[in-house]
Amino acid sequence: MADLLLGADLGTSGLKLAALDTDGAVVAEAEVGYPLETPQPGWAQTPVAVWRSALGEALDHLDLAGHAVRGLGISGQMHGAVLVDASGAALSPALLWPDQRATAQVERWRSLPDDDRAALANPLVPGMTGPLTAWLAEHEPELVARAAGVLLPKDALRATLVPDADPLVTDRSDASATLLWDVPADDWSAPAVALAGAAVPRVLPAHQVVGTAVLGALGEVPVVVGGADTPLALLATGTTAGLQVNLGTGAQLLRPAAVPGPALDPVTHLYADAADGWYAMAALQNGGLAWDWVRRVLGFGWDQLVATLDGPDAGGVRFTPWLTGERGGVAGPDDRAAWTGLHAGTTRADLGRAALEGVADAVAAGADLLDPAGDAPVVLTGGGVRTPAVQQLLADALGRPVQHVRVRSASATGAAQLAARGVGLDLVPQRRLGPVVEPRVALGPGR
Repeated sequence: MADLLLGADLGTSGLKLAALDTDGAVVAEAEVGYPLETPQPGWAQTPVAVWRSALGEALDHLDLAGHAVRGLGISGQMHGAVLVDASGAALSPALLWPDQRATAQVERWRSLPDDDRAALANPLVPGMTGPLTAWLAEHEPELVARAAGVLLPKDALRATLVPDADPLVTDRSDASATLLWDVPADDWSAPAVALAGAAVPRVLPAHQVVGTAVLGALGEVPVVVGGADTPLALLATGTTAGLQVNLGTGAQLLRPAAVPGPALDPVTHLYADAADGWYAMAALQNGGLAWDWVRRVLGFGWDQLVATLDGPDAGGVRFTPWLTGERGGVAGPDDRAAWTGLHAGTTRADLGRAALEGVADAVAAGADLLDPAGDAPVVLTGGGVRTPAVQQLLADALGRPVQHVRVRSASATGAAQLAARGVGLDLVPQRRLGPVVEPRVALGPGR
């Protein structure tokens, strides 16, 4: 029987499950969607039972006959807060990263002494674990009193699989993205944890086996701690230096091998990776989201939108893509999208091309915040960069060569890598490398 490793990627709107063989090939995968609950404006939550049901359904969709499943790793959406009891059972729905209910609680973090706030080394965002837990402590005190602690989403899902293991466990990659982590000390921040008002989990290596799950016909399968989705995607692509740009609904710009240190009111994020290092990140909410909106408004299909790049320019039109605002750095929460430079001769094609260029320019502005060293090609990942014309557009905007690296189900694949490491196997994902695309000197950054 051939050995397989499973990786589950717990997303905001769906769970993806991938099975990889020891040659790094994805031999089977399944995806199950679920709704994001918004019981009040600005709220975002999902019951943990929904995630567990989605994992069970995904497992049912995989045909793994003739294979031996050696391990399971879980990748999870970052931030969020799940209150659990001593057995790991969720006491309420998981509050997730888009949730804005803790805006007032963020001010407590802003009021920390400068040294304590600088040690968090990250922007203060209401959808992170710390402020969300503080909101629960204020508005649901009886719930917090019953809780043994607060978990990250992937940890809450894992607790449903290994009931005999200690549920109050997480890893560095998730812990560092909570606004409860002291980056220079690489440990929980006592002042921030006190603001949250709930116990935090133990931190173990992401690849450590914490228990065994009984997965139906697959039998008993070792389960590792797991990690956050962004660093696991970084692990799967194999990027260890330079810059990686993931362009999907939003855009994440990642600089591996970052040096940790205190930072007061930073505009970029600094998180632990899935091993013992760090990466810096500039995040944009408006990437493919803005392009999809433009397509709907202009009545363009994707190919029609990309075809606007065949023309000489955008006719003097420029586009800012801030449909939902941003978190700071490149743009602020109150900034909004706009076309400017319109005139009587402006065409639909001009508007479309300006929109493509506007997102590319936003990505380049995010890259400037990270100031990546070296001249290696920028690694491109995500659904928004599969088209060669878009790869050329990004090379021009960044003023650097780019290369599309495709790994199937990247975050789930990274989770499977952790599982392999935990059970003593070596797994290197299969990666499809596109050609290196050089910037056109005549255009350059900002065109």
